[in-house]
Amino acid sequence: MPALTTPICDFGWQAVDFSLEGVDGRSYALQDVRGDKGTLVMFICNHCPYVKAVIGRLVRDVTELQALGIGAIAIMPNDTEAYPADSFENMKAFAAGHGFTFPYVIDRTQEVARAYDAACTPDFFGFDADLGLRYRGRLDASRVEPVPDARRELFEAMREVAASGRGPSEQIASMGCSIKWRAA
Repeated sequence: MPALTTPICDFGWQAVDFSLEGVDGRSYALQDVRGDKGTLVMFICNHCPYVKAVIGRLVRDVTELQALGIGAIAIMPNDTEAYPADSFENMKAFAAGHGFTFPYVIDRTQEVARAYDAACTPDFFGFDADLGLRYRGRLDASRVEPVPDARRELFEAMREVAASGRGPSEQIASMGCSIKWRAA
């Protein structure tokens, strides 16, 4: 499975609204997860080795960011027929098993992933309080193996967004598994 990297941050690009079903049975729109100081929209899945390598640190960082006024949501965009490990039932178990403190929703039509131009899992979009894009980088230096004591790049960037409304000028792209698009 080839690894992809995300495009560089398009500073100021506006977040796209959505309405997606969560593993908790609720439907979530962007406004439902928007934080007072910023919002983090993450594209992840259950089976990707890149996501699996960082999920514990991701949950830790998002929980700490929520305390700083950053709202968060994780969106699973993959074709679940071709990748049953990413099924809605498996999403429920994945979220519960990792103690998600944020909604985990499914993008069944893949329209939201396309609107965001999501490239891979994980793919992180960090927005300011006005929903302008300020960060599109990686969680940390980890790939499929965790890097011990890696700098918390996503956390630091979103903490900066919460404090100043701006993200770092230099960002390193996230790397992960390609989004599993449905055949046209």
